Amino acid sequence: MSKPVKPANTALTPIPTNERSFGFNDHACLWLSLGVGLLVMQIGAYLVPAVGLQQAALVIVLGSILGAGMLAWTAKLGCDTGLSSSGLMHATYGSSFAKLPVLLNIVQLVGWTTFELVVMRDGTVAIARQSGGFAASWWPLLATLAWGVVLVALISGSMVKLVRKFIGRFGLPLVIVSLLWLTWQFVGKASAQGLGAIWNKPGAGGMGTMQALDLVIAMPISWLPLVADFARHGLSGRTTLRGTWLGYAVANIWCYSLGMLIAITTPSTDLVTALLLAQGGLIALGLILIDEVDNAYGDVYSGAVAGHSLKPSWSVRNIGMGFAAVCTALALVLPMHALEPFLLMLSSVFIPLYGVILARLVGKTNVALMVTERQVNYSAVLIWFSGVVFYHLMSKYAPAWGAAIPTLILTFVLAKLMSDSAKTPNLAKA
Repeated sequence: MSKPVKPANTALTPIPTNERSFGFNDHACLWLSLGVGLLVMQIGAYLVPAVGLQQAALVIVLGSILGAGMLAWTAKLGCDTGLSSSGLMHATYGSSFAKLPVLLNIVQLVGWTTFELVVMRDGTVAIARQSGGFAASWWPLLATLAWGVVLVALISGSMVKLVRKFIGRFGLPLVIVSLLWLTWQFVGKASAQGLGAIWNKPGAGGMGTMQALDLVIAMPISWLPLVADFARHGLSGRTTLRGTWLGYAVANIWCYSLGMLIAITTPSTDLVTALLLAQGGLIALGLILIDEVDNAYGDVYSGAVAGHSLKPSWSVRNIGMGFAAVCTALALVLPMHALEPFLLMLSSVFIPLYGVILARLVGKTNVALMVTERQVNYSAVLIWFSGVVFYHLMSKYAPAWGAAIPTLILTFVLAKLMSDSAKTPNLAKA
């Protein structure tokens, strides 16, 4: 009797080059779309009045370029190797240990998807009430379930077709028009209040420049455990890097700046209400909410790929549908927590994690073979844990220096220095 065929683990197997289709425009459109969101605007609103407008603008541009650059570097690695994010973790930390960061990634993706659903629900309810209908107490329940059904429907289809046929051709152009309109509205409000005085007004304190930089970098960093799941479909590592970098940097700068403008011009109003008060804000917010769906979809898709890496007998499609259903249920019962601690906590885990991954895998030609290594790569694990501790120590005892950039540099350098002296047996044979 023949043995049953073991199901293929597509998350840990490189995608062949003849099955890839994403070019520069696909990557740029995808990450410009994923970078736009109400959550990003909300984080931008946190910067002021803690720091002045000039300082905040500088931090937004610099942090977006740095954060998007790290995201793009990781995307290039995913394209060059053809591996998913889970595959990169297995290749770096050893498959016996990699289950831990993969599980942490799944947990954070559950959190992000739930956040997105809550944001979409609240935005939908606000639009309904602003337009004069559906103010009943059961409307939030219905809105949450409706967005959950949309997610389940989207994840049941093809990710590649969604990116190439919907986001780039239809979804993104409408969102850009909405952002242009809202930017015009709130720049006009700032001008009416005295743009010169606002521009030169100092910050109220409570957040240093490097702390603000950490907050800006935290948003692109939160996408690090997802980017390879999409980038592995790229035709070229160079175009993947450029498209990802340009798309996400533009989106991050734009949304952080818009959030900052909203906080300056309407400081006593929450973000959604402020958007609705703008002329044409009802339509603009509606289009942004539609775009918010692809953020939630990205989280669900990546969570499904990660789940498939742990349980290859379950398909990405089925895991994704279950993932979306669980997050919808959580969105019905969990309160909306403050985002700043959540983002910085994620940075403390994934900045050192990817500092080690980039140091160990960039330039390697045998990464696919490294995925099958069964032992724990103890030097990589030690550097990662040390990086997490270092991040929190910097945040507590040296906040003026920031934590993200020092932690990234430390873990990258240590991983590079130890890579030559700490080869795994599999690599030595290779």
